[in-house]
Parts: sequence; structure tokens; C-alpha cells
Amino acid sequence: MKAFVLSSSPRRDGNSAILAGEIAAGLRETGHEADLVFADDFLKDFLRDCRTCRDSDGNCSIDDGFRSVFLDKFLPADGFIAATPVYWYGPSAQLKAFFDRMFCYYAASYPGSAGVIERMKNKRLGLAISSEETFPMVAAAVLTQFQEYARYSRSTFVGVVHGFGNSRGDVRRDPGDPIGAARRFGRDFFTRAATDYRVDTVRPARMWDFAEVRGD
Repeated sequence: MKAFVLSSSPRRDGNSAILAGEIAAGLRETGHEADLVFADDFLKDFLRDCRTCRDSDGNCSIDDGFRSVFLDKFLPADGFIAATPVYWYGPSAQLKAFFDRMFCYYAASYPGSAGVIERMKNKRLGLAISSEETFPMVAAAVLTQFQEYARYSRSTFVGVVHGFGNSRGDVRRDPGDPIGAARRFGRDFFTRAATDYRVDTVRPARMWDFAEVRGD
């Protein structure tokens, strides 16, 4: 399987970037492909008004690397893992911009939007978060946005790794061992149980009496 891991922190050696690297390593350990990409390497601008920004063919005219990363790395991936620090109780601006810029390619004004929409759907999604605060709800806004993206794109939110730290590398000293958790998360990303029940979902009485659980 193929995974796209996005590190959205402006710190290449920051805590969430470390978690992203561990997840990518875990994916590779189990034979999967893992593209680890840093947002600052390709994302140079925010979403604009598409009515004035598109060129005459309907393509996005923002001249940075988002197009190639989105079309050639994100869309072909079976799974997407985003890593972000908690900034003002939300995601990094880079991660928010990554989601915002998708609109340029699935909006009807883009000539290939129908194909983009089909390839956006049915991915497995994961999240890696670092924060200074250990308050349980510190990442609630990030989790909610990611869950809503999963719902909107008919994808499966597999889970989250959350490490605590402030200075660079501090997450390695977290007694909760998010480094080990991130490596394990990568190793079982494509096989771990992921359920999202509805009131009328048919489900077994015992959770672990079957080999594998898939969300839908």
C-alpha cells in the first residue's frame, strides 16, 4: 500500500515532524511505501479567489509545488497521515492551507474535478499531534476538523498519536512514549481496527471475535 505523510510544522526537527518520521518508518518496516513530505517545501501561498485566480483553461495559477504534490502524491495514496503541532488550539497554518488548496482541484470550475473527487475518497487517514499542554481537549479542534474531513471524503479515520513537548525533540522525553506509539501506528496503519458506527450499523456483540475491522 502507499501512504502520504505530511509534516506541516515549520520546524523540520520539531516534535510533530519527529512523530511523522516515526510513522513513515513504521510504514516502511511493514513493506508499505511512505512519502514523507514537508509542507514548507512546496506550499507557498494560501487559497485565493478562484474566480479571479484560475487561468483561461480553469487551472489554478498559484505558482508553487502544491499541484504536483496533491495530484502526484496525495491522490494516488491509499492512506494519508498529517502531522501538526497545536497552534492556538488548532492545526498549523500550513495544514489548514493544504486542505483549503484542495478546493482548487475538486471544485467544478477545475476541468478534472470529477476524477479528483473520486480519488479523494475512501482513503485511510491518520493524525499525529504535538502540544505543550496535556489538557485532554487541547487538540479537540484539530481532531474535529480531521474527523469531518474523513466524513466528507468518505474516508476512514484510523486514529491519532499525540505527543507532548515544547522545545525541539522534547517529545522524545514524553513518558507516554509517543515515539514508540508513532512507530507502531505506522506499522499497523493499513490493518488496525477502525470503526465508525451509526445507530443502525450491523455489528457483532463482541468486538474482537473477528480477524479485522474496517470502517466505512
